[in-house]
Amino acid sequence: MGCDILVDGYNVIKNNSMFQLLETKNLAVARDTLVKQLKNRYRHTMSHVIVVFDGNGAHEQVRHDEHIRIIFSSQGETADHVIARLAAEARTHGQEIHVYSDDCEVQQSVVDQGGKKHTTQHLTNRLNAAPRDVEARAHHRLAIKRDYGLDPTAKWDDDEKSPPDTRRRKGKKSRKHR
Repeated sequence: MGCDILVDGYNVIKNNSMFQLLETKNLAVARDTLVKQLKNRYRHTMSHVIVVFDGNGAHEQVRHDEHIRIIFSSQGETADHVIARLAAEARTHGQEIHVYSDDCEVQQSVVDQGGKKHTTQHLTNRLNAAPRDVEARAHHRLAIKRDYGLDPTAKWDDDEKSPPDTRRRKGKKSRKHR
């Protein structure tokens, strides 16, 4: 079963250099880029991703972009308060909760509801990480290169002057090849 992922939208934008650069050009572009990256990262998961931004409308505005729920708080209500409310609602439904924010009060309000806190850096690292299968293949390739002495970045022990001998050893041939 998936979990509820609560993202403090402007907190992520303010604390990440890539989003900060986008924000200087256009705040809407920074918001849209964050949502697009969240869509790409969580599209094949059962998690419910909710991004909350501070808004200035008379009422709370909610929209969906594919499987991402985007909330703009109402005027006079902060995104922090909305995140705390969503965490309480998720707890009553028995959902696991994760929050991504660098705001200690936001993190504490989610932890008080039994959720887990993460930094915005942790989120941006996840957004920029390779998919798990690609990462696993890359690690495997590196391990094989190291095993066969083909890794140019490998560091050898002081008494070991060269990579291990990779020539095939002669041994008994199987009956199949006789």
